[in-house]
Amino acid sequence: MKPVINDIAGIGPAAVEALAEHGIRTLANLSKASVEKITAVPGFSEARATRAIAGATELLAAAGTTQPAKEKKSGKKDKKDKKGKGKNKGKNKGKDKKDKKGKGKNKGKGKKKGKK
Repeated sequence: MKPVINDIAGIGPAAVEALAEHGIRTLANLSKASVEKITAVPGFSEARATRAIAGATELLAAAGTTQPAKEKKSGKKDKKDKKGKGKNKGKNKGKDKKDKKGKGKNKGKGKKKGKK
Protein backbone atom coordinates (compact mmCIF):
# COMPACT_ATOMS: atom_id res chain seq x y z
CA MET A 1 0.00 0.00 0.00
CA LYS A 2 1.24 3.50 -0.86
CA PRO A 3 2.25 5.54 2.20
CA VAL A 4 0.35 8.74 3.02
CA ILE A 5 1.11 11.84 5.10
CA ASN A 6 -0.61 10.59 8.27
CA ASP A 7 1.78 7.59 8.25
CA ILE A 8 4.42 10.01 9.56
CA ALA A 9 4.83 9.79 13.34
CA GLY A 10 3.18 12.77 15.02
CA ILE A 11 1.01 13.73 12.03
CA GLY A 12 -2.66 13.13 12.64
CA PRO A 13 -5.87 14.01 10.78
CA ALA A 14 -5.91 17.65 11.95
CA ALA A 15 -2.33 18.19 10.74
CA VAL A 16 -3.11 16.47 7.42
CA GLU A 17 -6.08 18.81 6.94
CA ALA A 18 -4.02 21.90 7.83
CA LEU A 19 -1.28 20.87 5.38
CA ALA A 20 -3.87 20.25 2.64
CA GLU A 21 -5.29 23.74 3.15
CA HIS A 22 -1.80 25.04 2.36
CA GLY A 23 -1.46 22.94 -0.81
CA ILE A 24 0.51 20.03 0.66
CA ARG A 25 -1.50 16.90 -0.04
CA THR A 26 1.08 14.21 -0.78
CA LEU A 27 4.28 12.86 0.73
CA ALA A 28 6.11 14.05 -2.38
CA ASN A 29 4.80 17.60 -1.83
CA LEU A 30 5.80 17.47 1.81
CA SER A 31 9.29 16.07 1.16
CA LYS A 32 10.05 18.86 -1.35
CA ALA A 33 8.53 21.70 0.70
CA SER A 34 10.73 24.17 2.54
CA VAL A 35 10.71 24.47 6.31
CA GLU A 36 9.48 28.06 5.85
CA LYS A 37 6.45 26.87 3.89
CA ILE A 38 5.57 24.22 6.48
CA THR A 39 5.97 26.63 9.41
CA ALA A 40 3.33 28.83 7.74
CA VAL A 41 0.86 26.02 8.49
CA PRO A 42 -0.82 26.48 11.89
CA GLY A 43 0.51 24.02 14.46
CA PHE A 44 3.90 23.51 12.81
CA SER A 45 7.01 24.80 14.53
CA GLU A 46 10.38 24.74 12.82
CA ALA A 47 11.27 21.50 14.63
CA ARG A 48 7.97 19.80 13.73
CA ALA A 49 8.28 20.95 10.11
CA THR A 50 11.81 19.52 9.91
CA ARG A 51 10.64 16.20 11.37
CA ALA A 52 7.66 16.05 8.99
CA ILE A 53 9.85 16.68 5.92
CA ALA A 54 12.36 14.05 7.09
CA GLY A 55 9.54 11.58 7.79
CA ALA A 56 8.05 12.10 4.34
CA THR A 57 11.43 11.62 2.69
CA GLU A 58 12.05 8.40 4.68
CA LEU A 59 8.62 6.96 3.83
CA LEU A 60 9.13 7.69 0.14
CA ALA A 61 12.57 6.05 0.22
CA ALA A 62 11.16 2.98 2.03
CA ALA A 63 8.38 2.73 -0.55
CA GLY A 64 10.96 2.67 -3.33
CA THR A 65 10.39 6.17 -4.61
CA THR A 66 13.88 7.48 -5.19
CA GLN A 67 12.97 10.93 -6.54
CA PRO A 68 9.90 12.57 -5.06
CA ALA A 69 7.72 14.53 -7.45
CA LYS A 70 8.31 18.25 -7.67
CA GLU A 71 5.92 20.39 -5.67
CA LYS A 72 3.39 22.29 -7.73
CA LYS A 73 3.47 26.01 -7.35
CA SER A 74 0.28 27.35 -5.92
CA GLY A 75 -1.53 30.30 -7.43
CA LYS A 76 -1.80 31.46 -10.96
CA LYS A 77 1.05 33.03 -12.84
CA ASP A 78 0.78 36.73 -13.30
CA LYS A 79 -0.10 37.53 -16.91
CA LYS A 80 2.38 40.41 -16.88
CA ASP A 81 5.20 37.95 -16.22
CA LYS A 82 4.59 36.11 -19.48
CA LYS A 83 6.94 37.70 -21.97
CA GLY A 84 5.47 38.30 -25.41
CA LYS A 85 2.03 36.91 -24.58
CA GLY A 86 0.17 40.22 -24.73
CA LYS A 87 -2.80 41.16 -26.86
CA ASN A 88 -0.77 43.40 -29.17
CA LYS A 89 2.20 41.12 -29.53
CA GLY A 90 4.46 42.54 -32.23
CA LYS A 91 1.79 44.72 -33.82
CA ASN A 92 3.39 48.08 -33.09
CA LYS A 93 7.07 47.27 -33.29
CA GLY A 94 9.14 50.32 -34.15
CA LYS A 95 6.25 52.77 -33.93
CA ASP A 96 6.09 55.60 -31.47
CA LYS A 97 2.94 56.19 -29.50
CA LYS A 98 2.58 59.53 -31.32
CA ASP A 99 2.28 57.72 -34.66
CA LYS A 100 -0.88 55.86 -33.63
CA LYS A 101 -4.00 57.42 -35.06
CA GLY A 102 -7.57 56.99 -33.97
CA LYS A 103 -6.86 55.94 -30.41
CA GLY A 104 -8.09 59.06 -28.64
CA LYS A 105 -11.39 60.40 -27.47
CA ASN A 106 -12.28 62.08 -30.79
CA LYS A 107 -11.66 59.04 -32.93
CA GLY A 108 -12.35 59.73 -36.61
CA LYS A 109 -13.67 63.25 -36.04
CA GLY A 110 -10.52 65.20 -36.89
CA LYS A 111 -9.39 68.20 -34.92
CA LYS A 112 -12.06 70.06 -33.00
CA LYS A 113 -12.15 73.78 -33.51
CA GLY A 114 -13.41 76.11 -30.89
CA LYS A 115 -16.08 78.73 -31.63
CA LYS A 116 -14.84 82.27 -32.09
